[in-house]
Amino acid sequence: MSKSLIALLALLVSACSIGPAAKDAPATYDLGAPRNYSGEQKKIRHGVLVYNVAAPGWLDSQAIVYRLNYQDAARQLSYANSRWAAPPAALLTQRLRSRLATASAGGIINVADGARADYTLRIELEDFSQVFDSASTSRAVAVARASIVNVARRTLHAQKSFAVERAAANPNAEGGVRALAAAGDDLIEAVVAWTAESLVQEKKGN
Repeated sequence: MSKSLIALLALLVSACSIGPAAKDAPATYDLGAPRNYSGEQKKIRHGVLVYNVAAPGWLDSQAIVYRLNYQDAARQLSYANSRWAAPPAALLTQRLRSRLATASAGGIINVADGARADYTLRIELEDFSQVFDSASTSRAVAVARASIVNVARRTLHAQKSFAVERAAANPNAEGGVRALAAAGDDLIEAVVAWTAESLVQEKKGN
């Protein structure tokens, strides 16, 4: 066998062992570091059972959803190479409980705790997506409904819908994630403030 043929065979074997280049792993995002509320005065005096944030099926995945309003606002799209670290509802649940814990003197209770609570808080996430009004401009949209139930009376104490928008700095997945994280924080702040005010009014009413 000639040296040239041996060299050719070696080259072919080497090429086969290398194979196709591995695809890049998709970028994974969460909501970023939480804000610092360590010095804040406790405003919620009741024990509150906080349920997991609920979400419709189309939001119950790690997909980062966006819409092209200038083409078809009813069509849901998702980024192929970017995703959430967990479904948005799960990320917001963790954020909500952490935030409420800093604002509560009565304690935040999880379902698994089995402890008695004065009130329950449920959040239903209705939208958490990036909306493109043109090819170069987009915004984050976060919409949810919150309900507070008086456990002892088994009555709906208060209910309110929230809608938050934040402009995205860049018309891409990274810009959408940053804007959605900010909108999520604003949404949680609004829910916490409303919860505190609703329960203060209840205490006055008693």
